[in-house]
Amino acid sequence: MNIDLLKLVDQGGCSAKLAAGDLKEALAGLPKITHKNLLVDIETHDDGGVYKINDDYALVQTTDFFPPVCSDPYDYGQIAAANALSDVYAMGGQVLNAMNLLMFPAGQPLTVLKDILLGGHDKVVEAGGVIMGGHTITNDIPVYGLAVTGWVHPDKIVTNAAARAGDVLILTKPIGTGVIVSAWKNGLVDENIYQLAINSMKQLNMGAANVMDEVGVKCSTDITGFGLIGHALKMAEGSKVSININAEKVPVFDEVINLIEMGVIPGASFRNKEFAGAACDFDASVGYNHRMLLFDAQTSGGIMMCAPKEKAGEIVDKLLQAGNPGSVVIGEVLEQGDKMVYVT
Repeated sequence: MNIDLLKLVDQGGCSAKLAAGDLKEALAGLPKITHKNLLVDIETHDDGGVYKINDDYALVQTTDFFPPVCSDPYDYGQIAAANALSDVYAMGGQVLNAMNLLMFPAGQPLTVLKDILLGGHDKVVEAGGVIMGGHTITNDIPVYGLAVTGWVHPDKIVTNAAARAGDVLILTKPIGTGVIVSAWKNGLVDENIYQLAINSMKQLNMGAANVMDEVGVKCSTDITGFGLIGHALKMAEGSKVSININAEKVPVFDEVINLIEMGVIPGASFRNKEFAGAACDFDASVGYNHRMLLFDAQTSGGIMMCAPKEKAGEIVDKLLQAGNPGSVVIGEVLEQGDKMVYVT
């Protein structure tokens, strides 16, 4: 039985992701977590936590889950899994295993539940990992994701807090998936463009992680719910630098700017703007449409990495060879200025 998951979300309602500013304030009173083996914690809002096992081995642990971002259950399972696995890759790690996290509406066909889990399973297998089980509860709308464990050598951890002035920024996937999904729900985008976005969201960032390991990249983040600017802001704050993004160089899916011009701007874009806007300085040449594009919340987006300028060409070539056709230099890292993020 075919079920359009996006219609289930519309019928059941969907709670938005908690605003970053509100969440930060709410968590302020929690005790600081310290442990001799905890190499990366929540302090810099990194993509995952890293726990040292021995001199050669550290665990990377993360979790992510969300309601459907597409109509097809199998695609949804793949995208949600790729999104959760991406945090391990952003830390320079490789996937070991994962646990399913699934909420599912009572009364809906269990074949849909099976297809979601199959999508997640197939993506974890593609990553070289193992699904070890999980937990399912009932909910008004489907919500799916993974709790993931990966590994990395303690000396090769990649964090979002290691950017250095003079580095360049390289992005591996186009942005605009939030706009495209919203347009698809409203019948405003061609199926070919929608499918390109789906395929991009399903693509693992494993190839990018392998390239980072090969060339010794030390700083990266994946681009997901906080949008390009939100994640750039986290990187700038964690690294105590400023970041300059060249808006015209940022890769974007076809028709996204036209859709924004038509008013197809998801609510998450405005929440991201509220969260990160005050920390940004936009050049007057950057119009409203491009500004809102950079705040667009991504699902299973690409890796944004920092690298020495002299290595940029080599890294982009390797990323292209690894199956990341959108890879391009989009900006640079600056000494910390009055604003954390500049857009020119």
